[in-house]
Amino acid sequence: MMTLLTCRNYINGQWVDATTGNILESYNPALVSEVVATFPRSHTEDVDKAVATARQAYSSWRKVPAPARAEYIFRVGELLLQHKEELAQLISREMGKPLTEARGDVQEGIDCAFYSAGEGRRLFGLTTPSEMPNKFAMTVRMPIGVCALITPWNFPVAIPCWKAMPALVCGNTVILKPAEDTPGCATKLVEIFAAAGLPPGVINLVHGVGEEVGKALVEHPNVDLVSFTGSSETGAFVGATCGRTHKRVCLEMGGKNAQVVMEDADLGLALDGAVWGAFGTTGQRCTATSRLILHRDIKEEFTAMLYERTSKLRLGAGYDQDTEIGPIINQRQLQRVNEYMKIAREEGAKILIGGEIASEGQLKEGNFFLPTILDKVTPDMRVAREEIFGPVVALIEVNSFEEAIAILNNTNYGLSSSIYTHDINRAFTAMRDIEAGITYINGPTIGAEVHLPFGGVKQTGNGHREAGTTALDVFTEWKSVYVDFSGNLQRAQIDNRS
Repeated sequence: MMTLLTCRNYINGQWVDATTGNILESYNPALVSEVVATFPRSHTEDVDKAVATARQAYSSWRKVPAPARAEYIFRVGELLLQHKEELAQLISREMGKPLTEARGDVQEGIDCAFYSAGEGRRLFGLTTPSEMPNKFAMTVRMPIGVCALITPWNFPVAIPCWKAMPALVCGNTVILKPAEDTPGCATKLVEIFAAAGLPPGVINLVHGVGEEVGKALVEHPNVDLVSFTGSSETGAFVGATCGRTHKRVCLEMGGKNAQVVMEDADLGLALDGAVWGAFGTTGQRCTATSRLILHRDIKEEFTAMLYERTSKLRLGAGYDQDTEIGPIINQRQLQRVNEYMKIAREEGAKILIGGEIASEGQLKEGNFFLPTILDKVTPDMRVAREEIFGPVVALIEVNSFEEAIAILNNTNYGLSSSIYTHDINRAFTAMRDIEAGITYINGPTIGAEVHLPFGGVKQTGNGHREAGTTALDVFTEWKSVYVDFSGNLQRAQIDNRS
């Protein structure tokens, strides 16, 4: 058993308790009787202190040359490498994902650190000719200010890194508000940022409940930007509030991702992708494969293959070496997934396998749900349209490629998508016609890399992207600069026109 972590807020380079003195607990989802960490239930006073500190630090941090800011982030990457296994073990215990995936979570943070550090020597602007003689024109990137980063529990290291690292390289200061289920992971991550020598106030951590701390950050008049990853319902509130208060906002929200399997597909490869996409991270990814759109000619064979593979998946604690499917994060989400099974039955779907809370042996000590396949699903069913966020995949039969694309697009979300086919014409048509921020050809719906943009369309996002160079557009403002060395007043669009 790991030592109980005592988490505190990190404000102005100091580890401090919340002003309320109230304490919350995070639990091991594979063994809910085990408390992993205690953390403060912060309130508006703590948010005020963190924002004031970040605002003060911003005035000097923004003037540090970008390559020098990037060197701090490079050191964070080196420290993450040194502590990779320690962090992975903590992720597996506090969040529940298998160790192989937990190591990948940390590796994503490492990759982001080294990638973001490289951007410190780029942060490119543009030069362009002026329409006037003896006049120079260019654009430069400017930091925005104080950034509130509100992050989920499913990638407790990777997602905070996605947000904090480019934000800091761009010259902003940040306040991290992590999910209540993974305070220990956030604390260890911020300890690493602190060990890298970042000046006081540049990065801050405030624990607490979303409806209290998260809301206070979103509404705070001295927060300039909110970057939020979570549900579309909460994202709608965040977006509306930021619009009303004129804050920059980046939203990364839900998905109802589909993998299409055509009649000419490599079924073995498609099966590997479907199992990993649907049940990896226990389906608790915004990019998880929650719909399998199957051509009628291979539907029966592929369903049998999927059933056999699913029946052999091993459930257990993420830190057990044989585990393939870990627990659901908490009781609330476990009951939500279970409620969708009732909805599925009422709508006429057929549960081929799973469909219930695991109750055998040690599994009953945690939040385990059996990997589930829903058959006879039609596109209008709630289980085909709403994000379940658990190890549940719905099978939808189609008669043609055109029908498959139409059904894939028939959702309020548009994050990730996948199609398995050997037909290059179909592949390129799918790339053109699929309404999603990410499309995989002959690969699963999960597996994003940090140097490509990440995000989606419709209710999945608000047009911004995380990761890649596009993250710079979230955390910087463009400034146009004109230098007139003619020695005369020159009026554009007037003096150079007859």
